[in-house]
Amino acid sequence: MALTGTIEDIVYRNDENGYTVARLENDDSMVTVVGKFIDVQVGAVVTLEGKFEKTKYGVQYAFTSYEMSAPKTLAGIEKYLGSGLIRGVGPITAKKIVEHFGKETLDVLEYTPQKLAQIPGISEKKAVEIGFSFKEHRDVQNTIIYLQNFNITTNMALKIYKIYSDKTSEIVKNNPYKLVEDVDGIGFLTADRIAQNVGIPKDSVFRVRAGLIYVLKTSCEKNGNTYLPKKMLFDEASKALELPLEENESKFSEAFDTLCMDRTAITTWVDGMEIVMLSRFYYYENSIAQKLVWLKYSKKDEVFDVSEDIQNFEQRNHITFHDEQKKAIIGAINNGVYVITGGPGTGKTTIIKCILEILKAQKKEVCLAAPTGRAAKRMSDSTGCEAKTIHRLLEVNVIQSDQSFFVHDESNPLKTDVVIVDEVSMVDASLMCALLKAMPRDCKLILVGDKDQLPSVGAGNVLADILGSGIIDFCMLSKIFRQDEKSLIITNAHLINEGKMPLIDNTSMDFFFESKNDPELIKNTILELVTRRLPNYLKMDAKQIQVLAPLKAGVCGIENLNKVLQESINPPAPNKRQLEFSRTIFREGDKVMQMSNNYDLEWRKHGRFADEIGKGVFNGDIGMIETIDSQTGEVIVEFEDGRICKYTRLDLSDLSLSYAITIHKSQGSEFDVVIIPAIAGPSIILTRNLIYTAVTRAKKMVVIVGEKQYLRRMVSNKYTATRFTNLKRLLVVADEKVKHMFDGA
Repeated sequence: MALTGTIEDIVYRNDENGYTVARLENDDSMVTVVGKFIDVQVGAVVTLEGKFEKTKYGVQYAFTSYEMSAPKTLAGIEKYLGSGLIRGVGPITAKKIVEHFGKETLDVLEYTPQKLAQIPGISEKKAVEIGFSFKEHRDVQNTIIYLQNFNITTNMALKIYKIYSDKTSEIVKNNPYKLVEDVDGIGFLTADRIAQNVGIPKDSVFRVRAGLIYVLKTSCEKNGNTYLPKKMLFDEASKALELPLEENESKFSEAFDTLCMDRTAITTWVDGMEIVMLSRFYYYENSIAQKLVWLKYSKKDEVFDVSEDIQNFEQRNHITFHDEQKKAIIGAINNGVYVITGGPGTGKTTIIKCILEILKAQKKEVCLAAPTGRAAKRMSDSTGCEAKTIHRLLEVNVIQSDQSFFVHDESNPLKTDVVIVDEVSMVDASLMCALLKAMPRDCKLILVGDKDQLPSVGAGNVLADILGSGIIDFCMLSKIFRQDEKSLIITNAHLINEGKMPLIDNTSMDFFFESKNDPELIKNTILELVTRRLPNYLKMDAKQIQVLAPLKAGVCGIENLNKVLQESINPPAPNKRQLEFSRTIFREGDKVMQMSNNYDLEWRKHGRFADEIGKGVFNGDIGMIETIDSQTGEVIVEFEDGRICKYTRLDLSDLSLSYAITIHKSQGSEFDVVIIPAIAGPSIILTRNLIYTAVTRAKKMVVIVGEKQYLRRMVSNKYTATRFTNLKRLLVVADEKVKHMFDGA
């Protein structure tokens, strides 16, 4: 049966899938309706198709389809306009407009919005803005309805509309594969499904081009590559497209030529092999190489004798540097670019402190930076000087342009003499490029990190390529200095790195192994350790204990562990508001992590003397949900560094529970206590540097729960996925060019 009425109240709405609970006025009675609306506002007139059902919430009307009409009564029009859907129009302004224009209101808004200036308080400029907002809302609604035919979510439809505006339907109809190039989150499979619906042939050059881009993008995002060999690219695209290469070679060649002609991709030759890169990654790596080599030679004549400074630092701090540590300090002071690499306990932090002291004595302005908030905080705590994330150092642009996400770049460089970056192993090509662009031409760069950590999550292999090139001077620290007699974390980390089993006899104070041979037992043991045993033993909050799991899925994967840990650590309660988004329940008090870079998200931070505001929340940032507005779906998160952010429902796809996180996501972080499940899994994932990275994240204690055989497999598995990156070669090429230039000067 059909039901027609006016939406009076929206009780609940999930913007991800459109599921809505609303109150509908129908013939002077109120009905609760449930179903999926693409887009709906209070005051909208809808005709629903469905049936009444008895539920635990009472009788509800469950609808399966609907049609939307403009409101017909003056009261309906007023409520519709005053619901907040049009910028610049609230309940008071809506009332004035309806009183002035009556039933012609909607026609005026759509066709002659300048007439709104007849109303006191509405200027001509504001009248045009209101008309534009009304039209935009209509366009958005029509676009969402059109895209819904292809099973595209409301959130994604809005994202597409923001890029193409009123040309959305035309572009989707003529070449939906363009979405793969322009819209983050639209993959080839989605575009391909749309294309089949609108009748684009499977062997279309549009489709082949999109397949090539899809393979290149996937290779960058999932495997960290910055290029692929052309033959491999064609082979992988042929499989993805299900188009035999030998039968469609001309189509592949034509599509590939279009990529190169419009500079979407760049092709070059390396060691007799043709390779293909998305143009931005060629730019990133080439820019990194050029700037690093320039910095290297611009400081080549600087030589300072700092032996006395080192000796004074030793005396004041009651330490004696090893020769390799002294080499690192001298190298950092006397080179334009220098890399210090070593595992835990090799003295990297003490070396940084000594370098800082010498640079300050030389009256140098120094910036300290790290890739993540946790790493920056640790750097600040250990040196006594302020350290910022690289993103915060560069300052995210409030008004973004196509050229730069950051305030600081080559046209507005940082005001500094030296930049020291810690945890550099996790810096990808994009971020390193941005940092180097922002450095003055006469600046010094000191990179510090552990070469044996997992490589960056993003594309590139920056630290490994710099070390492997032989172009940039570095010091490899190997001798262990920071080691308590009863501590095994550092000892075991180095044993693992050498391919030897860690000592797990449970006689130390900070490294334990719990032997369990069933996934359910492992899960239950982890739950008991986090919620009862360790908090009681260490006198700490359960939220300070971090579970680092190798896998996402499975009984002991982070998805399941987060659910069971949330139930125990932060269970539902009458005074805790919560909401469900994309099968995840977010609750006030939950520990959460930002899963991708969001340059638009605004934050504020309470300072000692004044509040600070800015933009940008980044992959790996961990925080706590402070409040949830169940009606609007807004979530307030306070991150560990004090930044407070408001997430709308559209932003919640960036958040994840973080009682348990993957080891990859833990890079650059340090936690007091780390619990690691030792479980079965793919050998390409469960590797030596994965378990090494997990163990080195712990500051005070490591507990491994599981089977020794799986721990042994990880320790002995030295597999590392080969990344196709071009930086090492480009450094060599750049060095030859710049060296001749300086030699001839």
